Amino acid sequence: MAEISFDEFMAVDIRTGIVTRAEPFPEARKPAIKLWIDFGGELGEKKSSAQLTAHYTPEILIGKTIMAVVNFPPRQIGKVKSEVLVLGVPDMNGEVVLISPDIEVPAGGRLF
Repeated sequence: MAEISFDEFMAVDIRTGIVTRAEPFPEARKPAIKLWIDFGGELGEKKSSAQLTAHYTPEILIGKTIMAVVNFPPRQIGKVKSEVLVLGVPDMNGEVVLISPDIEVPAGGRLF
């Protein structure tokens, strides 16, 4: 595992966002969901796509607070321009489980 400095870690901008809209993404190579996430203030709403279908449906994602990297360059995934990287960890089967604060926090809060 490569070590990074504290300054390098702080260069990664990880924020809380609230899912405002979610839709199936059948055009994706692997099952995925399109997400619209509100990061509040200066960042506003951003789009993403994530392979979350093992544990989540679009309906249960709406209103959920998630964590995402907001300062990566946008990436084209099929017909969706993914503007943020939604963060999760694998379960025992390798399926994504979203990282989420366990207490309500405002949209746009920065991880530090």
